Amino acid sequence: MAKNPITSPLADADRDAVGAILQATLVDLVDLSLIGKQAHWNVIGKNFRSVHLQLDELVVLARNAADQVAERAAALGVTPNGTAKTIAASSGVPEIESGWLKEDQVVTSITSSLASLISRMRSRIDETDKPDLVTQDLLIGITQELEQAHWMWQAQAA
Repeated sequence: MAKNPITSPLADADRDAVGAILQATLVDLVDLSLIGKQAHWNVIGKNFRSVHLQLDELVVLARNAADQVAERAAALGVTPNGTAKTIAASSGVPEIESGWLKEDQVVTSITSSLASLISRMRSRIDETDKPDLVTQDLLIGITQELEQAHWMWQAQAA
């Protein structure tokens, strides 16, 4: 194997541990963006428009966060993998049903997906406390955005 062209400021063991956390986060965020688009295309019902637009906001959040995570991994000398095969095999985000979905089904599903991802993100924040505070800071910022989105999705169902 060729020498890694990108050097890391972290020790090898820390780079590997943080790289695995970033890869898992990337996978979950890419999947969230895909789930958001799937729901966006298939939502129906009396509140279609507001849910449809809110899904677009979620997709933008997830895609931007995924890009930040992938670029952090690359900056640490870890190659990010966002291929469809990797996402399908590795995501921890709950799937959304296929077919037409009433807006209340979408709200429930997205709220559940966000809650699951936030739990995983909070664990990752804890895991990056020692090896890389810069990555931890990135994860904290993304989690803050996900928690705000989670609140807004919960408010839809309240």
